Amino acid sequence: MSELPRTRAPRAVYAALVALYVLLFPYHPGLRSPNELCRLWQTRALVEYGTLDINQALRDFGYVGDLSVKDGRYYPSKAPMLSFAAVPVYAALRWWGGGFLYAVPEVPLVFFSRLLLTVLPTLLLLVWVRRFLGAYLSPEVADGMTVTYALGSLAFSYSLLFMSHQTTAVLLFGGFYALWRVGRGEWRERGYLVAGACAGATVAAEYTGALGVLGLVLYAVLTAWWREEPAGERWKRLGRGAALATLGALPFVVGLMLYHQAAFGHPLESGYKHLNDAAYQPWHLGGFLGIRTPDPRAFFLSFFSPLRGLFTLSPFLLLALPGVAVLRREARASVESRAHLWMVVALLAGYTYFTSAFSYDSWGWTTGPRHLTGLVPFLLLPAGLLLERLRTLRRTELLGASAALCTAAILFTGAATFVNYIPDDVSNAVLGLAMPLLRAGYLPPSLLHFTVLENPAGGVLLLLLLLGLAGWVFTRLGAVEGRWPGRASLLGGLAVLVVLLGAQRATVKHHAADEGAVRFLQKVWLARPGQSVSFWPSPPGR
Repeated sequence: MSELPRTRAPRAVYAALVALYVLLFPYHPGLRSPNELCRLWQTRALVEYGTLDINQALRDFGYVGDLSVKDGRYYPSKAPMLSFAAVPVYAALRWWGGGFLYAVPEVPLVFFSRLLLTVLPTLLLLVWVRRFLGAYLSPEVADGMTVTYALGSLAFSYSLLFMSHQTTAVLLFGGFYALWRVGRGEWRERGYLVAGACAGATVAAEYTGALGVLGLVLYAVLTAWWREEPAGERWKRLGRGAALATLGALPFVVGLMLYHQAAFGHPLESGYKHLNDAAYQPWHLGGFLGIRTPDPRAFFLSFFSPLRGLFTLSPFLLLALPGVAVLRREARASVESRAHLWMVVALLAGYTYFTSAFSYDSWGWTTGPRHLTGLVPFLLLPAGLLLERLRTLRRTELLGASAALCTAAILFTGAATFVNYIPDDVSNAVLGLAMPLLRAGYLPPSLLHFTVLENPAGGVLLLLLLLGLAGWVFTRLGAVEGRWPGRASLLGGLAVLVVLLGAQRATVKHHAADEGAVRFLQKVWLARPGQSVSFWPSPPGR
């Protein structure tokens, strides 16, 4: 059997991955994306009028959704950090465009806000993920898991939307990475400042990110407490760490409370208590901020719905469940792994409870269960450890099956991300919506469509990149000792792909809702087949 090409680092693979992130632009102005535009309208208001409320922005730039209202003043219903983070981006674009009120059109504002504030931070996150996984896994598995996370999970979808979900994942893993390096003695205790800043910024970006912060607190306490040193020194270490972390978090927490006070009249009162749309208010009533007792329907649909189930779109994450047992075996001999095990279990339990106890119908037109985005990077090590275990045992048929789960995740999530606005009444995100659009020539809009290649040519190039990376992941993860996947591995992978595609086919209905969603998205598609698109159109009256 021939060997795989030996490269120290798959630079071409990572270059293709970066190209997908930077070039892909799934955005359609006709949808008036509320979650994104409400934040950017506040950015406009901060720069143009010096106000937190967006009343004047709504009059000047058009109405958007996802709003809260207090005393006749309108605000985004979201946590405010991304709105403020986009201020320098908008100010620079405004200067570049001529410095007047309508200098910045909507398309470049959305593109550069995504690129600088959600895409580039995720590319930095991938560096942290690869370094972390490389400490425990072989280079082949670490690379394969990193690429699978980048293209086969919610990280891909929400990096390409100006929403806070992937921002939360970046900040949570950034905080964990700092704690991990401090716990290993590779960083000084000042790393707790970084972890605290990431934790505070997480809550300022997305309120539900507090779930992940609790997991980080548990990890920090356990890594400090289980160190082999006198009890008195442990207490001192915990005290210093807590003080530094609090100091790092303080600017973000205080800033968030001041924003709440100015906008909603109380430092602990968020926009979700003042929603403008009465239809959304019941989702946030009862229990704690809308979190009630678990509902089996919400649990099942969040994880297994053919429309946006976490395991349906990213089946490789199923490997993390038995992978926790492998991590538990590692934890018997390693304090570091034991603390990581407890953190993963706590995060799994917390996020599962949340998604099961909150209204499933509130997810909106999104790819996957968006509030679980922060959980995903913490499932990579258990999944990778299971793959390493299969490689050690030479269970090539199971290894091929596991590699196929990764490949399928890239294909399914990638196809859904090419659309990235998934109506609630579609039966199946991949075969019911994405594939009919692709077959009709409605390929994903990209930066290429504004420069050298019209749709569908530019979209075909991105599709080929995705397919190539999906195949590369299978060859890397399905092989043992640097050789190409053997017959058993190929058969195991083929069997899994047949099952997964069969499940997709069995759940797609091609009913009126599917057909209507396809027709609607075709009407609002940014780059229709053969149609040229202006990236920076002339403003009104010029």
